[in-house]
Amino acid sequence: VQLQASGGGLVHAGGSLSLSCVVSGSIFNLYALGWYRQAPGKQREMVARAFNNGTTNYLDSVKGRFTVSTDNAKNSVYLQLNNLKPEDTALYYCYAFLSNQYFGPRGYWGQGTLVTVSS
Repeated sequence: VQLQASGGGLVHAGGSLSLSCVVSGSIFNLYALGWYRQAPGKQREMVARAFNNGTTNYLDSVKGRFTVSTDNAKNSVYLQLNNLKPEDTALYYCYAFLSNQYFGPRGYWGQGTLVTVSS
């Protein structure tokens, strides 16, 4: 299983970015897709997740600014980041929780994509 993320970049405070992630490989059941981030010197934290039952949840500090969406046909997850703040600067990692022919339900990580917000 591979997760390929794209879309990071440098933006001024108040600006917007869009992140995308495609999951490829053997997939039986895709239970959840989401995004985490890790800022320098800080622990990785959940930013947004979308479950296969349609529910989503968000880090409190991004509610109303970020939107997670999925395209199940494409095994893809997206994150729209609006009204960005300098404190949103971090490496953003996409995440998938799935099962396949080799393993039961487990998590998989993509490579990080850097989001930098200047003040």
